[in-house]
Parts: sequence; C-alpha cells; structure tokens
Amino acid sequence: MSTPSPDLEHDAPAWLPWFGHLVTRRGLWAGLSVLCGTVWLLALGLSQLLITVMGRGDRLVATLCTSACALLITGVFGYLFLRLVQFQDQTRQRVSHHATLDPLTGTFNRRHFLQLVDREWSRAKRYNMDCALLLMDVDHFKKVNDTHGHLCGDRLLREIARVSGETLRQADVLARFGGEEFAVFLPHTDPLGALDVAERIRERVEQLDFSWEERDVPVSVSLGVASLQYEHLTLDHLIHDADEALYNAKAAGRNCVRAKLGLQPGHSSYAH
Repeated sequence: MSTPSPDLEHDAPAWLPWFGHLVTRRGLWAGLSVLCGTVWLLALGLSQLLITVMGRGDRLVATLCTSACALLITGVFGYLFLRLVQFQDQTRQRVSHHATLDPLTGTFNRRHFLQLVDREWSRAKRYNMDCALLLMDVDHFKKVNDTHGHLCGDRLLREIARVSGETLRQADVLARFGGEEFAVFLPHTDPLGALDVAERIRERVEQLDFSWEERDVPVSVSLGVASLQYEHLTLDHLIHDADEALYNAKAAGRNCVRAKLGLQPGHSSYAH
C-alpha cells in the first residue's frame, strides 16, 4: 500500500535545477535577465539564419523571419513552462501524499487522522449523530520483533492494516496511531455497531495465515471501543475513553474487545 519516497530532483526537467540554482544565488532579476537574453539571442540568430538561407534581406523577409522565430521560440518556452507546471503539480501531489500517509502501512498517519476525525467528530457532536472510535494494539508485538526481526514486524503491521481496511466501509477512517497501535473512526455508527466492527477486525486478524522464514507466527489484536457521549467535550475525551477500553482489553488477557460502557458484541445497524 505504501510507496517509496520520490526522488524529486531526478524527476525534474534537466534545466530546472540549474536555473533554480541561478535564481537562488543571483536573485530573481538575474534569472529574468538570463531568460530574456536567451530569448533575444535565439530570435536574432534564427532570424538571421533564415534570411541567409533565403538569400533575401528586405523588410518583408525580415518580418516573416522574425514572426517565424517568435512562434518557434514561443513553442519551445511554452513547452518548458508547461513542463514546469506539470512538475510542480506532481511535486505537490507527492508531498501531499507523503504528508498524510504512514509510509510503512499506507494508512493515514496520526496527524492527518486527527485532522479528519476532528471535523467529523465536531459534525457528529453538533447534529447529535452517532460515531465511534476504535483503538487497536497488536498483541506481543515486541516479542515478534525480538524473535523474528523488525522486517517481520513491519510485514505483520502491513498485513494487519490490509485486513482491517478490508473490513471497513469507505467512509470509515483507518490510521496507524503510533508504533503497533491503529485507530479507526466510524461515522454514523452506534455503540453496538462499533463493537461488531471491532470484533470482526479481531477475528480477521486472528485468522491471518502469517509466517516468517517458514515459521508460523501467531497473530492477535486487542481493541478498545468508545462511542460519542454527551459528556465528551473534545475529541481527546473520546480518545481517552477508547484508550481506557483498550487497557481493559489487555488486562483481560488480550485478543479481545472491550468498551468503556461494558457493551458486548451483538446485532447492530452497521451497514457495509
């Protein structure tokens, strides 16, 4: 799901680093002078070349040669300008991509997750709509790293992110919250629906056929569930409740789902 960091300098037009270095060192006016001088010299040289080739130097020929040179140079510099615009747009998209996603799992990173969820949480609070937050922690992840190495741990996180994402709706928001911890925001989801989602994620992860160097690696997760309550004045309060529920899930032996209100997974209106 993740993509490697792009080499922006390698993808840039060949002339752009040199010109950018000139502007940085000499200033904008120096760069503009070089650009205007280049255009003038090209126009002069090409027009003289055309007049020489045609063997005529009257006013009409000079006008036609100058017009032809202007069109040619406009096309060349227009192409270069459009390449620059294209490069800047690609750079903006790549920077935005890497600013919002976790490079390992391809899920949203914590910062972007909180920005998205804060808006959704505020809307749910304002219009009295259901929403819920899940916090998920990979059980015994340190032991996996210590026993099989960090490459195994990285792959395990990617697999858990993949199966978790497959369990969710398009509107749900999945993020790597830090280390081996993930967060899921569920808009328009009541408490029972949130518990059902958490239980489905737990089951999908437990069923993972995960192995490393021909050795089976048992996988499980613990999940804490919190639903929007009247007393939640900020998003931090919702996160705090989910964190307490996650702590209770770990204390109960891990590989289970717990909610602050003590609800148990059951039938709900959560729709795929």
